[in-house]
Amino acid sequence: MRNVKRLWGVISMMTVCILVLTSLLIARSTNQPEPTHPPEPQQHNEKDTERVVAKIGSREITIQELQTALEHHYGTELLNQMLDREAIYLEGKETGTTIGNAEVERELKRMQQGYESENQFYTSMKDQLGMSKEEIKEDVNNKLLLEKLATRNVAVTDANVDEYIKTHPDEFKQEIEYNIQQIIVSTKDQANKVLAELAKGENFAILARDRSLDDATNNSGGDLGWIEGDDPFVAAPILEAVKLLKVGEFSKPVAVQQGFAIAKLKNKRDKVNPDHAFIRENVRRELALQEAPPLKDYVVSIRNKWGAKIMDPKFH
Repeated sequence: MRNVKRLWGVISMMTVCILVLTSLLIARSTNQPEPTHPPEPQQHNEKDTERVVAKIGSREITIQELQTALEHHYGTELLNQMLDREAIYLEGKETGTTIGNAEVERELKRMQQGYESENQFYTSMKDQLGMSKEEIKEDVNNKLLLEKLATRNVAVTDANVDEYIKTHPDEFKQEIEYNIQQIIVSTKDQANKVLAELAKGENFAILARDRSLDDATNNSGGDLGWIEGDDPFVAAPILEAVKLLKVGEFSKPVAVQQGFAIAKLKNKRDKVNPDHAFIRENVRRELALQEAPPLKDYVVSIRNKWGAKIMDPKFH
């Protein structure tokens, strides 16, 4: 029931994004609208397939080459995803199962946990994956519809929810989040020099910008943002050192994979947990999914029901 860490969310989103972008590229290259009076339709198609989309040195890459490569590497996966989504849509329409805006927004709020703000979440998805807010919402809607269809005959009582919460207290305890800055250097001697400069009143962010080896954070003054105390993507020695600090203090040099780190605790706060109703709804949903057939098996069953069939053998 714990929140999924940001990396797993990004990996999932990246997979979706690749398939969505592939779909768009193939659609644009194969579904061009026909002109009203095409004098030479075959000649038009030849010109379109020869359109150059990239160039390096004397090498030109055409839209046909790109389309062929996309179909070869992603075609089967994309086609199956399209069939999955259509089967989910048809099943939802037949059974009258829908997903409301409130459900989508609630799931988006869950996904945004671990980000500074809603804007940071959407900016991150846009910058890293090229996915718009509407594309993310569409994907979430499809995921929730699949889950609701697969669990619509599964009954989870209030007593079931109460029992789970009672027997899994660690999953619902109040946690502390830390806002950390870090400076990473290659040797302990360099770390001690940084520490001496900090003791003289030098600005931590400026030193991080100028000295830190960590390319992911040095341009932002070494700022890691708000993280949980057991974040697996932050070096454990840094987390342990920060937990001993008061706000505004910085640590002694600690050994990390890249060398040595000095961490500063900018701030800390109690993690903002969702409201009680939100927690119970998530527990109910997870318990229902545990009792339902595996989602992959369920999708196969509704694809078969709706007669999904791949006609072209190269996509089998």
